[in-house]
Amino acid sequence: MSTTTKRVALITGGASGMGLAVATSLSNQGGWNIHILDLHAQRGQEAASAIHATFHESNVTDYASLRRIFETVFEKEGRIDFVFANAGIAEHANFFAEEEEEGGPKGLDPIVDINLKAVITTSYLALHYLRKTPGGDKSLVITASCGGLYPSYYSPIYTATKHAVVGFTRSIAPYFYHKAQIRVNAICPGTVKTNLLTSAEWANFPEEYFTPIAKIAATVLMLVEGRDEEQEEGKGQGVLNGKAVEISGTKHYYREAVGFCDEAMEAVMGATNIEVLEHAQEV
Repeated sequence: MSTTTKRVALITGGASGMGLAVATSLSNQGGWNIHILDLHAQRGQEAASAIHATFHESNVTDYASLRRIFETVFEKEGRIDFVFANAGIAEHANFFAEEEEEGGPKGLDPIVDINLKAVITTSYLALHYLRKTPGGDKSLVITASCGGLYPSYYSPIYTATKHAVVGFTRSIAPYFYHKAQIRVNAICPGTVKTNLLTSAEWANFPEEYFTPIAKIAATVLMLVEGRDEEQEEGKGQGVLNGKAVEISGTKHYYREAVGFCDEAMEAVMGATNIEVLEHAQEV
């Protein structure tokens, strides 16, 4: 094992779209060794070569394979500082089709396996490898969607996975930060022209409201560094941890979880917080 003086990033779905945009921004910034994971070998090799990154062919739904990549990166670099759990797919089938699909809704398993289960396993591995990295202020950023905050009416399975990702982010963030100095945040972008949809599918959305991919990359890098320079003056955001950051056009917004219905529910759910539990044990 060699310990690099550079920070180390591991990005799933890194051969195109938002993953590649973040990888490219890190490369341009300098000071990073970048590892991009993707299912598409040729595209991944070409992307990695262009930005001087390392490519790992990966099926994020294969836990054993994903674990080997984390282990390989850590053994080579001696550290992992940032994980971008970004891989995801869209919902193309019609959930509301009049004819019943044999075996259940079309596309159910791939959408859940990639958009939710792989996020969980990637985050699980991030916890185990980032906490081995010396020093503090490590970062896990998870790609959710505006569909994690609002219903996407013709993509109900996609909507379900992205709502779950936002809840998952909020659930793990206190433990990751309190116990391992890993900040966890989710991005919830609006429409971003990537290869997630076809040109015909993208044509359904208002052209003037697309979010530039450069804004996605800038927001992710902001979360990696842990400070929001746009809001440093004024109210600010404090430590960027457990945030669901909605991105619309060239703006970003911090979306809070739904408020508690009453004090009893606040007490019940608050008692599940790792910091609350440890404080109670100390008392």
